[in-house]
Amino acid sequence: MEHTWRWFGPKDAISLAEIRQAGATGIVTALHDVPNDQVWPVAAIRERKELIEAAGLSWSVVESVPVHEAIKKGLPERDALIDTYCQTLRNLAACGIDTVCYNFMPVLDWTRTDLTYALPDGALALRFDQVAFAAFDLYLLQRPSAEEAYSDEEREQAARYLEGLDEAGRNKLVNTLIAGLPGAEEHYTLKQFRTVLEAYTNIDATKLRENLGYFLKAVIPVAEEVGIRMAIHPDDPPRPLLGLPRVVSCADDVEWILQSVPSAANGITFCTGSYGVRKENDLVAMARRFAKHIHFVHLRATQRETTDERSFHEAPHLAGDVDMVAVIHALVDEERRRQREGGARLPLRPDHGHHILDDQQRNTAPGYPLYGRMRGLAELRGVELAVRQLTA
Repeated sequence: MEHTWRWFGPKDAISLAEIRQAGATGIVTALHDVPNDQVWPVAAIRERKELIEAAGLSWSVVESVPVHEAIKKGLPERDALIDTYCQTLRNLAACGIDTVCYNFMPVLDWTRTDLTYALPDGALALRFDQVAFAAFDLYLLQRPSAEEAYSDEEREQAARYLEGLDEAGRNKLVNTLIAGLPGAEEHYTLKQFRTVLEAYTNIDATKLRENLGYFLKAVIPVAEEVGIRMAIHPDDPPRPLLGLPRVVSCADDVEWILQSVPSAANGITFCTGSYGVRKENDLVAMARRFAKHIHFVHLRATQRETTDERSFHEAPHLAGDVDMVAVIHALVDEERRRQREGGARLPLRPDHGHHILDDQQRNTAPGYPLYGRMRGLAELRGVELAVRQLTA
């Protein structure tokens, strides 16, 4: 498979030279400075591509071309915004880039309550604590109708958790949840965040799915025409949050997406960490069921916690709740099928990583350290090689 690495552009604390030394051959990046309502200029795309290629790497995947909130909400201006989105796809294709990862999560991108969760070996990981999240929702955000989403016991646990936090701890929790994470385009204060959530009051899962279908029916034909593979990323975590619906969380959701606009251009990003948080998601079965529709792969492992399975943390890439060996076996089988038919290699990247060694002194994005991801990539490459040799 093609081994890629997410890079946040020239301002990233990790250089292209370091990425190449880590063993990656492809780059996953985006023009993060271009607002969501504007077309990515061809000149800017070419400049970024040339920068990557000058370092001996290739721009393999765009992650991501963000979907504007007005499209997700189905507002009147969505048609103009979709036209803008389609022109960006045309411009990317004109520059030889053919895979685009995107998501349809309302308001928030991936969500965690702790970005520096200490593991027994001293590594720092990302974590989602359901009790901490409830404390934020109920008592810091004070979202209307939030109490209806929690039991009496959950409200009591959240209150006790909040009592244990000083002002700095409360501010840290708020900032972790809504101040913006890697890949997120919006950043909020509590007051702004309440207003943004209110705009989704009348949008349930059915309506959000309808809006996703509208987007796909407009975008996928253009992607197919210009040779772009669209790869939707799952919700993270894969369940409703803060009263917001989620519609890319399980196998049934994937099936609906693929059937809504049947096309080779309409595919998925198979993220083992996101889908793996839901116990009912059989990752190996999903990898085989949707194999020909997988355009991009994020490999990471999450560990559901015993006290509350809604809580989880990022585990080492070959640990946690993900049968990584079996997943990679399924992906190798699919790539072999594609190559027999003259197709391209399947791009994968090590997703998230523990902050280990000098990562803890570097100013890298949460979840995107150098050494932690290098370790993950080395482990994943080893598994892939073993699978290939044992199944040759």
